Amino acid sequence: MTREVQQTAKGVKISFTGDVQKQNIVKMVENCATGQCECMSDDTKAKVKDMQVSGTDGVVELEISGDIEKSEIEEALAKSKILNKDV
Repeated sequence: MTREVQQTAKGVKISFTGDVQKQNIVKMVENCATGQCECMSDDTKAKVKDMQVSGTDGVVELEISGDIEKSEIEEALAKSKILNKDV
């Protein structure tokens, strides 16, 4: 799976391609929203306004709205147990 993180006007967009299942990204977002993950610092979580998953297996996009920086999201992705369990 490859990940591309881009800064946008509204926040950050992550494009996942290759061996990625949409349900895994949805699960990651749900865990984040309910506080079941430790990927993001509390400061970063407080900045997130919304998270939207789109696409299909193989090509999934996650848009995170809020006053967040690309580097904060890259750090969170590196800590994700869902994304990194196969690495």
